[in-house]
Amino acid sequence: MLGLRPTVAEPAGLVDSPATALDSVTSVEALLEQVLDTRLRQAREVDPVFAGHVADRVAGLIRRGGKRLRTAFVWCGWRAAGGSGDATALLRTGAALELLQACALIHDDVMDGSPLRRGGPAVHVDLARLHRAAPTTGSSESFGANAAVLVGDLALTWADDLMAETALRSPHGARFYDEWRALRGEMVAGQYRDLYAQATGSSDVDEALTIATLKSALYTVERPLTLGASLTGADPRVVGGLRAAGRCAGLAFQLRDDLLGAFGDPSLTGKPADDDLRSRKLTYLLAVAVGLADTSGDEAAAEALAPGTAHRSQVTVERMRTALEWTGARAVTESKIAELAAMSLRHFEQTGAEASVRREFASLLERAAGVALSRAKEQA
Repeated sequence: MLGLRPTVAEPAGLVDSPATALDSVTSVEALLEQVLDTRLRQAREVDPVFAGHVADRVAGLIRRGGKRLRTAFVWCGWRAAGGSGDATALLRTGAALELLQACALIHDDVMDGSPLRRGGPAVHVDLARLHRAAPTTGSSESFGANAAVLVGDLALTWADDLMAETALRSPHGARFYDEWRALRGEMVAGQYRDLYAQATGSSDVDEALTIATLKSALYTVERPLTLGASLTGADPRVVGGLRAAGRCAGLAFQLRDDLLGAFGDPSLTGKPADDDLRSRKLTYLLAVAVGLADTSGDEAAAEALAPGTAHRSQVTVERMRTALEWTGARAVTESKIAELAAMSLRHFEQTGAEASVRREFASLLERAAGVALSRAKEQA
């Protein structure tokens, strides 16, 4: 279409429809390598310092792994809407979502001051070390944060390039790109609401759920599902079922992530376990705990969870963690995750997807939400 030449080499012939969500992830890994190799070569042609300091760090973060859940959910949406045959557009969409995720993680780590990501130093920390090792002037921390913003911007640029090229080649390109445009805006809105809630010391449950929806649920599950479906020109009934299923699954995923942020093992999660508590990030878990402490008159828990200093001591963090357990907020959050997972399954079944696709979605949901589906169904 429009005579557009691909900037990333297309695989020869048709890319057959991946048989499973896991197959789609494997195929996207291979395509990502092609994309990264091409972009890195182009970056070196622009400027070798930019390539070594900025472009290489985009590639480095992506190559350190990640769950690749968004790619798998794109496959589920595509297959639920009857997708089959040439899967090139699906795989390019998955690759773009991984690049967008890299942008989000890099910027999020800068804003939260997180030192660790995917088992290694966060990008801004790595760049600060680069600054300290060179004969430079000024603050290494400031340099690292400023340069990391550019690394995230480059990841977003590469993602946008892939999605624009995919939309131009698709007979449903306008609808497909509308989904992408909405996803980007929602992600930024969620990140801002997160920052604003932290600045105001909010403890509101509804605000916590709004942030979780905008910042994570939509772009982790709902939009990937509908992006996949839009590539097939799916009818509104199917898309509606996917939206509802994705919203519930995405919230379950974020609530699980909130629990890992407070109680997770950094050696398993690849990120610190105390950052959310140390900065008093507004999460559903925290908001529920504050509400339960107020209702029960538990002054000690309320004091531990109240807004205060910007960065809390380890003693205060441990008091907060104890309060999350003592008030029952952790158990309430676990129950909410199971409830959301069960609702998601019901919505996905209403799409009319084949049984094999429903099983794939259920497996992904179990992995994302960290809950046994038998328990989730019991909560329905």
